[in-house]
Amino acid sequence: MNQPSHPDSPGFRRTSRSLPIALLRARETVMGPIRDMLSQSGINEQKWRVLRVLDEEGPMEQTALAARACLLLSSLTRILKTMEAEDLLSRRVDSADRRKSIVSVTDRGRDLIHRHSPESAAIMQRLEGRFGADRMEQLLDLLEELHELEP
Repeated sequence: MNQPSHPDSPGFRRTSRSLPIALLRARETVMGPIRDMLSQSGINEQKWRVLRVLDEEGPMEQTALAARACLLLSSLTRILKTMEAEDLLSRRVDSADRRKSIVSVTDRGRDLIHRHSPESAAIMQRLEGRFGADRMEQLLDLLEELHELEP
């Protein structure tokens, strides 16, 4: 039942059926094992996303990278400084527009990704095995459709 828990409540869904809370719970189910894996290398999930996007898509401008890695540009700028100091990525000025910089993954960053690839794949296989491959594909499709809605 979807009744307010308090008579003065404005008609919110119960938290057990709240989309924002359900998404957070699902995120923790997925990201908990990933965070454990990443802790072995001393990197966080934001850095992991940056590395994965750059490895998958190649060098790119910072604004595009922020969008693809689901990070605010201001957060990405701070993260890039650290990652550059750790030799996980490099930046160069865009020859077409000197105000922009192009970010690339370094060999060290690529090695980190490849070192974690088997465990990352195993984590996702376990999750998919428990949830079901068809249901996982359906969930990904539904989440993509939700993302495409105008805010």
